Amino acid sequence: MKLSHLLPLATLALPLALTSCSKDNDSAGSSKLEVRLMDAPGDYQSVVLDVQQIEVHLKDEAIADGWQLLPFKAQAINVLDYVNGKSALLVNTDFAPGDLKEIRLLLGPDSYVIGRDGQRYDLKTPSGQSSGVKLKLDKATLRERETFQLLLDFDVAKSIVERGNWKPGNERKERYVLKPVVRVVAQAVKGGLRGTVTPAAALPHVLAIRSSITVPDTFSTAADASGAFQLSSLPSGTYKVQFFPSATAPTNQPAYKAVTRTGIIVTNDQVTDLGQTSLN
Repeated sequence: MKLSHLLPLATLALPLALTSCSKDNDSAGSSKLEVRLMDAPGDYQSVVLDVQQIEVHLKDEAIADGWQLLPFKAQAINVLDYVNGKSALLVNTDFAPGDLKEIRLLLGPDSYVIGRDGQRYDLKTPSGQSSGVKLKLDKATLRERETFQLLLDFDVAKSIVERGNWKPGNERKERYVLKPVVRVVAQAVKGGLRGTVTPAAALPHVLAIRSSITVPDTFSTAADASGAFQLSSLPSGTYKVQFFPSATAPTNQPAYKAVTRTGIIVTNDQVTDLGQTSLN
């Protein structure tokens, strides 16, 4: 399921979180929520957003306590670092299944641009810092044991507006106003890993550790009676996969050993087949 909205925003507050949460992939009753940021290029050296907070709403907007704060670490983010397919992972957390109706973004007062002239210009954010900016979501549904991603596609060229009456020599902080244009892409993340572990008598456990993010995220499962395993709804990225025997080898047979495989690539909407892994 995919959904796109193009939202020109007259005010702003962008809440972004660079916090990761690790849980077993097959935790009953839980799903995972990711929020990512990417950008379309603009004619500036840097565009830095003072990101403070991000919240989502699962209930009717009229219900005052319907907003839920997501795990978050406030920081300045240069959105021009995330162009041409790159994205910043802002939130990665366990979340209760259900419908998301809105996402609310909050910015602090210290956003700025560095122009082609090398000068720093503060970004004005009219009224957005206090009330935030709400982005509507349509049919964004989190399901048990699935990962759901909200991709915030920030359009720098359309979002930064130069005041018509500004002239060189005026105060630099008065030159630009931030009126964000953000496209929100909501989608289920359906990457996966599968394979077979031998011998099946080792009763192997499997850990998939996403090592391509600042705080590694871990997913786990156990092989079945035939040694087969599959991990579903994995976020895309590079993984280290670890195999651990939970049983002891029979007498007069070599001991089972733990095995680690690195550099495993997981891609959205594809299942990566690891083939056979031996614990002998």
